[in-house]
Amino acid sequence: MADTEEETEGAGKKKSGLIVTIAIVLVLSLLAGGGGWVLGGILAPKVAQPEEEAAAAAAAPHGGAEGEKEGEGEIKARENLVQLEPITTNLSYPSDNWIRIEVSLVFTGETDDELADQIHQDILAYLRTVSLQQIEGPRGFQYLRDDLRERVKLRSEGRVNDLLLRTFVIE
Repeated sequence: MADTEEETEGAGKKKSGLIVTIAIVLVLSLLAGGGGWVLGGILAPKVAQPEEEAAAAAAAPHGGAEGEKEGEGEIKARENLVQLEPITTNLSYPSDNWIRIEVSLVFTGETDDELADQIHQDILAYLRTVSLQQIEGPRGFQYLRDDLRERVKLRSEGRVNDLLLRTFVIE
């Protein structure tokens, strides 16, 4: 009879211990979730909703608020920007590696499609001479970008102000 009492007490302690453990895990999970939510609200950037932006734009005078620059926050289409066709070619070494790059040119004045085509061909010819070791890592990428900018400025005789790399993939 003493054995059955000890067994029922042991089963009761196991059940109450399991309930306490579940309760502790549940409370800690809620605390962790709440802390993550609060920290996310503090660290995350504040993004205005489209309705709020439209209301703020309608309420603000056209002269702009104090300290606000003209055109700030607006994305304007650049009239002097020419996006070249994607360039896909193999590298000089190893020749089984391919590179795909998308480039845009920023002209100082009016755009010139014929010049843009010449620059496209010049970039293609240059990329065929580049090896994978030359463009490895961030420093190699920076050198490639600087080389391309220099070639574009020389080819355009100063009519192209900048070169923007949109995509860069090596396979």
